[in-house]
Amino acid sequence: MTGEELIPCDDVILAIGQENAFPWVERDLGIEFDKWSVPKVDAQTFQSTRPEVFFGGDAAFGPKNIIWAVEHGHQAAISVHAFLQGRAVSERPAATVKLNSVKMGMHEWAYKNDYASLERRLVPHVSLKERFKKIDIEVELGFRPEQAAQEAQRCLNCDVQTVFEAKLCIECDACIDICPVDCLTITAAGEETDLRTRLHAPAKVLTQPLYVSRALKQTGRVMVKDENLCVHCGLCAERCPTAAWDMQKSTIHWPHAGDGEPACHTQRQIA
Repeated sequence: MTGEELIPCDDVILAIGQENAFPWVERDLGIEFDKWSVPKVDAQTFQSTRPEVFFGGDAAFGPKNIIWAVEHGHQAAISVHAFLQGRAVSERPAATVKLNSVKMGMHEWAYKNDYASLERRLVPHVSLKERFKKIDIEVELGFRPEQAAQEAQRCLNCDVQTVFEAKLCIECDACIDICPVDCLTITAAGEETDLRTRLHAPAKVLTQPLYVSRALKQTGRVMVKDENLCVHCGLCAERCPTAAWDMQKSTIHWPHAGDGEPACHTQRQIA
């Protein structure tokens, strides 16, 4: 929006949190501040311009939320640990992802994979009339057990991924026929911009890269999957006669300070 707009009102509540205040930090300590009087902090290492001082959360990057603050704490701890070991704080341990098949039998999975095309259920609320009668009343009534169970069926199981093994595919098109959202296409290889013109369902989110397999051994074509459309129902893996498709649970490990190091080590002493 450009320009200015005057909105008549009785009260205005500023709800972006408190301002940072660092009057207690002497300005000759080697800690530089920006124009907002916030310490200058490296966005990756959380190290200030004074090497042994680290910042995170709102004090470093302005108002966000507690999830960001917790992550900043983890990342700053990694930096502090490396600093105490005399290592470069820019050397960060990498996050890892481990995949494990959730297949338990021919057509059994270790998660509920029924595809449910249910609309999102709105949480029941107390009526406006009742709210005005009692100002501290709980507005959201919540779901009854049966409603909660039905709403849970909409879960897309984001931690369970489709994994494709090109060498097992016989190009029978069974997965394509059964896919409820038409996210799969077997077609000739090409540039991604060209592949997008040949998908079974139009790719609406262009910033989401397509999955493109290696050349299939029968015809040299490729399996293309629009990850944005996939609902992780697992029907492709159930229908596949050669197990070229599998459903695998991804476990992500975010690194912490000291990961991968022996239990006993010598720490650098900081005066």
